[in-house]
Amino acid sequence: MTVDQGIGSVTAGVDGSRAGQDAAAWAAREARRRKLPLRLLHAGTDSVPERAAEELACAYPQVEITVIRARSPAAKALLTASAGTGLLVLGTRGFTGFAGFPVGSVALAAAARASCPVVLVRSGERSEDERDAVPGAPPDEAPYLPVVLGVDLERPAGALVGQAFCTAAVRPAPLHVVHTWTPLCPDRGAPAGPACCAETAAEEDTRRHLLAVWLRPWRRRFPGTAVETEVVPGRPVQQLLRTCARAGLLVVGRRSGSGRGLGEVAHSLIHHATCPVAVVPYD
Repeated sequence: MTVDQGIGSVTAGVDGSRAGQDAAAWAAREARRRKLPLRLLHAGTDSVPERAAEELACAYPQVEITVIRARSPAAKALLTASAGTGLLVLGTRGFTGFAGFPVGSVALAAAARASCPVVLVRSGERSEDERDAVPGAPPDEAPYLPVVLGVDLERPAGALVGQAFCTAAVRPAPLHVVHTWTPLCPDRGAPAGPACCAETAAEEDTRRHLLAVWLRPWRRRFPGTAVETEVVPGRPVQQLLRTCARAGLLVVGRRSGSGRGLGEVAHSLIHHATCPVAVVPYD
């Protein structure tokens, strides 16, 4: 079974910031898991990428690391690089004490327009943050936290679910698939009547069945990946933020194509999720 979906390399943008360093370290761990080379992309003439490569080579000697210098501005360089790599990893600044983290214009543009999946990693992310701490066990031997996938059954996307399964498989980590929808009779502050409750329950059963059917071929392709599904009425941002509070990675999708950009859900999640967020383009 091939789990890299044809990914030939992992690319991290480095700029000398703490966020960039933490994102590059995350990218190195992902490259090691996938047994792929790591490319460090830098828009500048200073020694930032060489220093980063040296530090990462000491920490992750199994990973082949290459430095790439871009002559174009950072935003353009990242979009160009995304066409020749399988995964683009960027850092975002985090502030202690806040639930969300700000995403700069360059990272936001890459997430909205890149040709490949983009992972946004908050500043301060550590290798142990990917794992579920076990008392008395070394941090690097603890089990991985789940990968959370948000799906829209009205627009199912093979690229999105495939990326989530691959990411979970290489760790290995369990995969938690979440689908939400807005009921036809939403709660407006008053108790819902029996007819509304019955209608919502029936819709939930239908969607649960559709999700199971949609995931069936992927379960067969990745038999070693434990999959948990959750179908719940409500707002997708709220539900996914709740679920990813104990996750190693959140995977969401965006429609590819010129001018589409990020949807409202993906935009909110990359600003407020407390774990790294992978934004996957799909047709």
